[in-house]
This record gives sequence, structure tokens and C-alpha cells, in this order.
Amino acid sequence: MKTLHESFAEKYRAQKFSELIGQETAIETVKKFIKEFPKKQGLILHGPAGTGKTSLVLAAAKENNLEVFELNSSDLRNKKKLEEILKPASEQMSLFRKGKLILMDEIDGVTGTDIGGVPELVKILEETKHPIIMTCNDAWQTKLAPVRKISSIIEMKALPQETIIRILKKVAVNENMIKDDRFFQQIALKSQGDLRAALNDLQAYSHVDNITVDTTEKRDLEENIFNILRSLFKERNDFLSLFDNTKLSLDEILLWIEENIPREYKNEALAKAYKALGEADIFRGRIYKNQHWRFLLYQNIFQSAGISYAKSKPSIGFTKYESPKRILKIWINNQNMEKKKTIARKLALHTHCSYQKALQDYIILKHFLKNPLAQKELKFSEEEIEFVNR
Repeated sequence: MKTLHESFAEKYRAQKFSELIGQETAIETVKKFIKEFPKKQGLILHGPAGTGKTSLVLAAAKENNLEVFELNSSDLRNKKKLEEILKPASEQMSLFRKGKLILMDEIDGVTGTDIGGVPELVKILEETKHPIIMTCNDAWQTKLAPVRKISSIIEMKALPQETIIRILKKVAVNENMIKDDRFFQQIALKSQGDLRAALNDLQAYSHVDNITVDTTEKRDLEENIFNILRSLFKERNDFLSLFDNTKLSLDEILLWIEENIPREYKNEALAKAYKALGEADIFRGRIYKNQHWRFLLYQNIFQSAGISYAKSKPSIGFTKYESPKRILKIWINNQNMEKKKTIARKLALHTHCSYQKALQDYIILKHFLKNPLAQKELKFSEEEIEFVNR
């Protein structure tokens, strides 16, 4: 029995594979994953919000007569919670049906290696007696690399505007709503491929006559760097707005592009791409040196269209993008310098010399600082002891 105030998104959630429109590839992948389990213990469904990730898993369970054990990663953020809840669920048999399917929603919320969430999840995946399907918006986060290695991965695409319009019209008929085509087009345009958002808007406007939907009101979309790189290297459209929906600066994006150009370009195209990136960096330098911010447009053009058109046509197929190594090297150098500074301050205080002098003589004194008696006298921390003993 549907409740009077039930949201359209829940009321019209897909109940079987045939009701999931436009996700045929993902459906076949899920079918194969369940059929061949335990060939792969885990499957990651990733893609934008409102594409039907959770609905697909629930439909798969229903079609295969499996009990669903649903978990939200916001409640399973660390190793302790995973051990207490997910581990038993992955080992215990189903109470009411032939088998069990574990759904782990929003795996983005699991902590990385620092608190042990991801390592524990990997351990559970390796030992699970039941298939585990995980959902997230971005499967290519660095912290999820260990999970990706032992899981199948499939992307769910944002739905085309025409598909969303067709679904909205069907729901409107069921709800006895009379609206013109322009109304449905406006909601579909505003949704930006998010069916759940479109259904929520349809419900919000269901009792309002002669309403004009504000399609310029953009939803809170945060474009991740991997989507940006895929658009840059594999598509050719809307270059001037390519970097608009991310919090990353052009400088940070430049480092990501620099790292991944060799993964997409070879020979002459590689040289042209780096030349375009060099031009972008020249304008970047002029901006910072002379505060000529009007040059930002040129940095943007060389950093986007200039690189994309370095080869005759966009590349096809999957490319694994990597984070910038230069950022990691800078971070490591900064960490090392900070340790040198703290050691120099302790040394300066103990020997009554200036901090600058102690820092300058660090290399000369490094052998002396390895002496356990000196370390004890200077009250070194465990990190400082490990640093000087390298």
C-alpha cells in the first residue's frame, strides 16, 4: 500500500530490470556478477546521483529471489563498524530466502587507510560468502584503489533529457496531472540527468498551475577531476565551461593534465599537447607576475581546447588516470623541511645559537643527531628520531 505522502522517487522506483531505462550495460554486468559469484566478490556501481544505482541493486535482488541486506557507508565509516556490522552480514546465511545480496550505499563515506576502513572492507570482500554491490558517485578516488583491484566496476550514465521527459509524462498520467510539453522539458533540463531530482521537482510543482521552472537554477554538482580529464581527452565540447563545476583551481588542474598527457598522447600529438600546456603555463606566469587576470581566458583555452586538439581525433576506450606525482613530491619535501625546522629549533634552544644557524648546520650535525643520548637530551619525538635515523 502506497502512503499518501510518499515521494514520487520512491513510489515510482524501478522494481525490475525492464523498468530501468537506459542502463542496459549496467544491468547485464550485474546479472553476470551475481551469476558468476564468487569469481568476483565485489561490484562497484558508480555514476552521478539519480541514475538508479540503488534501484538496480534492489531490482537484481528481487529478480534473483535474494534477500537484500542494505548498509549505508555513513554508518560504516571505520574498521570497528565494518567488523561489527558488515563482517557478520557477509558471513551469515539468509534467514528467509535462498541467498543474500549485500548493498553498500555511498561507499565514498568509508575512511581511507588512516583509520582502517578501506583495508577492512578489502578483507571482508576477500572472505564474503555473499555478493557485495557497492555504490558511489566517484569510483576513481585514490583511497578506493585497493577495493577496485578486487572488484568489478561499471559506470551508470546520466539519463538523456528525452528519457527523463518520457518518464515524467508517464508519472503525470498516473497522478492525473495535466501539464504541457514545455513544463516537462523545463524539469528535465533542470535535472541535468538526475531522474530522482526530476521526480522530486515534478511532485513539488504538481499542484501549481501555470508555473515556469527556473532552468538556470543549477543543482549543486561538483565535477570530479576524472570526469574533467575524460571530457578533455575523449570529447570536444563546451571547453570554456569545462572547469567551471569543480573547486580545483586551474593550477591544480594543470598538474593533473601534465601527469596524464603521456597516457593519452604519443609522438607528434604528445609534443603538441605539451606545447599547449606550456603556453597555458606562460599565461599563468603573466597573470601572477603582472596581475593581468584578463589572461585567465587564454590559460583556460590552451589548457583545454589546445590540449584536446593536439591530436586529430579524440581517443576511445578506457584510460586509468593518475594523480600528479609532482604534488606528492612537493608534499614530501614540505614535510621533511618541517621536521628539519622543529629539530633546528630544539637544537638552537639547547645550544644557545640562532635558529637560522642551527638550520644551516643541520647537514653537518645530522650524524651527531643520530646518537640516542643526543636524541634523549633534545627530547626528540618518535617521528623526529625516525627522520634523523634514515
